[in-house]
Order: sequence, then C-alpha cells, then structure tokens
Amino acid sequence: MTDEILKAYKEVESAVERYIRLLHDHVTVLQNMEPPGSDKVVRLTAGSKAMTDSAAIYLSYAKYVAYGMPASEEMIEDEIQGLSCLFGLFGSLVC
Repeated sequence: MTDEILKAYKEVESAVERYIRLLHDHVTVLQNMEPPGSDKVVRLTAGSKAMTDSAAIYLSYAKYVAYGMPASEEMIEDEIQGLSCLFGLFGSLVC
C-alpha cells in the first residue's frame, strides 16, 4: 500500500505545483493589467499566498505519510535528496 500512496502523493505534488505556478502567473498578469491596489488584485494576491501556504501544509503531511511516517525529518530528506523544493520557485516557503 505504501508504494501506491507514494505514487499518489507524487501525482498530487506535481498537480499542486502546477496549480500554484499558474495561480502566481495569473496574479502577475492581473498586477500588470489592473490599477494598483485594485480589490481584485489585492484579494487574488492574498488568496494566492494562502493557497501556497495551505498546500505546503497539506503536502507536508501527505509526504510524511507517503514515506511511511518515518521517525525523523532527516529520514524523509535522505529519501528525497536531490529533489527541488515544491515552492522554492516563489521564495515563500523553505523545504
């Protein structure tokens, strides 16, 4: 079962990474099109940050389960050494 969970986790991680990237790109486009401080830009910017933070929390636990609930974070890091951080692109979260 752990192999199936790990596979599903990686699929979800990839989908969330794509969604967050597209959401951030959309925020950038709106910031360039809408007047500064517009309600739409302010709400979408805040919502985008909230989605990024929430996704990181969700994926953190999903990763923990997917890697068999190891006793320490170092064990997880050993398993995935060399992979890039999901949200490193946005500078908002650290692995």
